[in-house]
Amino acid sequence: MSHTFPPHSGKAPEWMSTHALARGAVIAALYTALTLLLAPLSYGEVQVRFSEALTLLPLLMPEAVPALFVGCLLSNILGGCTIFDIVFGSLATLLAALCTRRLRAHFWPAAFMPVLFNGLVVGTVVHYCYSPVIPLSLCMLSVAAGEAVSCLVVGPLFIRVMRRLPARLLHA
Repeated sequence: MSHTFPPHSGKAPEWMSTHALARGAVIAALYTALTLLLAPLSYGEVQVRFSEALTLLPLLMPEAVPALFVGCLLSNILGGCTIFDIVFGSLATLLAALCTRRLRAHFWPAAFMPVLFNGLVVGTVVHYCYSPVIPLSLCMLSVAAGEAVSCLVVGPLFIRVMRRLPARLLHA
């Protein structure tokens, strides 16, 4: 039985180009390096993961979505997190990045997605895996507050700088 496939132009979509994959690798590496470099602030009940400012990059480039997932996954593995944090924390970042990309035409709702997902998911993981004596709602609020610093204060400044870069650097 022969299979027929639709005609293929031979060219990969823009987000799968060599340049886009390289940018994605750089984003994942930056996320991981920043998280580990600032480890005392990046993990725990009270955390401000400054690398989360990068979660606004899906506003500008689609390859940031999987890159952020990989960066968070590596950060959680290398940071010695529990398996629940590795899996669910990384998935929270992926879901936030997907929603940020989807809402890219609406800056503030898009920027709020990492605050929402990480507050709920990572706050729950922090409560059950690391600090069961702290009320769940307080763990969620603490993680969301740290995320808000990264995504609603530092992130917009970062995106403003990124938007001033020549387009050829972002989309070459």
